[in-house]
Amino acid sequence: MRAMLDRYSASLVQLIRFGVVGGAGVFVNMAVLIVAAKAFPLVWPSAAIPEGEGVWMAIPATPFNVRWYHVMSAVAFLIANLFNFQFNRWWTFKSSKHAGWFKEYWPFLTVGLVSLAVGQVIITSLMHPMSPIALPTSIFDGSTGFRNRHYWANLISIAATIPVSFLVNKFWTFRAVRTAPPAEPACTSSS
Repeated sequence: MRAMLDRYSASLVQLIRFGVVGGAGVFVNMAVLIVAAKAFPLVWPSAAIPEGEGVWMAIPATPFNVRWYHVMSAVAFLIANLFNFQFNRWWTFKSSKHAGWFKEYWPFLTVGLVSLAVGQVIITSLMHPMSPIALPTSIFDGSTGFRNRHYWANLISIAATIPVSFLVNKFWTFRAVRTAPPAEPACTSSS
C-alpha cells in the first residue's frame, strides 16, 4: 500500500489541486452565467418563455434550435476555461516554465470544447421538456436562483465532465512537465 501511495502521491496532489482550481472555475462559470442571464434583455423571461429558453438561432435544415441558455453556457464556459487553464498551468501542473502558453492553451481549449459539447448535450437533456431526464418545472420553476433549471443543468453538466477533463489534461495538455529535461542538481562546493 505504501509503495502505491508513494507512486501515485504526486498524481493525488495534482487531482486535489485540479479540484480546487475547478471549484473556483465553477464559481467563475456560474457568476458569468448569472450575469449573462440578468444582463441581456433579449432573454428576459416572460409568462410563456422562461429565462434563457427562447430561441437564439434555428439550426438550418433541422427541426432543432440553439437556445439562449446554450449561448450563455458557452460564454460562461469560455471565460471559466481560460481561468482554469491559467491556474492549472501555474499551480496544479506547474508547467509554465516548461512549455509556451499557447502550446498548452490550444490542447486545453480543445479538451474544454469537447467537454462543452458533452455538457451542452447534458444541459439540453435536462432542459428540454420532452426529455426523460428533464429537470421538473414543478420544482425548478425559476422563482429564485436556487430554483432555476438552467443553473442546475449547468452545474450538473460541469460535474459530469470533470473526470475525463482531468485525465486528458494531465496526460495530453500538460505533458510538457513530464517531457521537460530534469533539473540540474545544485552544485555544492566543499571547502
